[in-house]
Amino acid sequence: MGNGLSDHHSVLPCLPSFQALHIVILGLDCAGKTTVLYRLRFNEFVNTVPTKGFNTEKIKVSLGGSRRTASFHFWDVGGQEKLRPLWRSYTRCADGIVFVVDSVDAERIEEAKIELHKITRLAENQGVPVLVVANKQDLRNSLSLAEMESMLALGELSSATPWHLQPACAIIGEGLQEGLEKLHVMIMKRRKMLRQQKRKR
Repeated sequence: MGNGLSDHHSVLPCLPSFQALHIVILGLDCAGKTTVLYRLRFNEFVNTVPTKGFNTEKIKVSLGGSRRTASFHFWDVGGQEKLRPLWRSYTRCADGIVFVVDSVDAERIEEAKIELHKITRLAENQGVPVLVVANKQDLRNSLSLAEMESMLALGELSSATPWHLQPACAIIGEGLQEGLEKLHVMIMKRRKMLRQQKRKR
């Protein structure tokens, strides 16, 4: 039907399967969340300012170089400390979470880890797939993926929470397509599992 999702019937009452997937982009301030959003939307670098509330865009993304596409409704939420308590309002009924981390800002990795674990441990977010975007990997002093996986304690996320760590450079868009494809696969697997669980009841 054009969005590659017509065969999937969501068991989530708040998001019918024919609608765009609800994806929330989170992360600390200055991690590059809005740069990610507008690179996906316009396929070009857009100079941004700190987000005071949220930005939202509906974007169709092609999958695996094929003609199949998926529709994503992205919500890019401000990462300043005073805005973080609002994150859970946006993740309610989310199909997936994109958590953007600045690979260069080693001093704030612990803070990013705390916020990532806090949002994924919420009851309503149990099982929601997480794409962790290791942004700014093009810079010479960026942390390696192994260092980021360890420092973010990704292995300690709930066993019910599927995740993928994706190296990226949001300014040029490198890694974003691959990351979204991984996220889409995780979302579809979760939907299939939820359908199977519903049938067993």
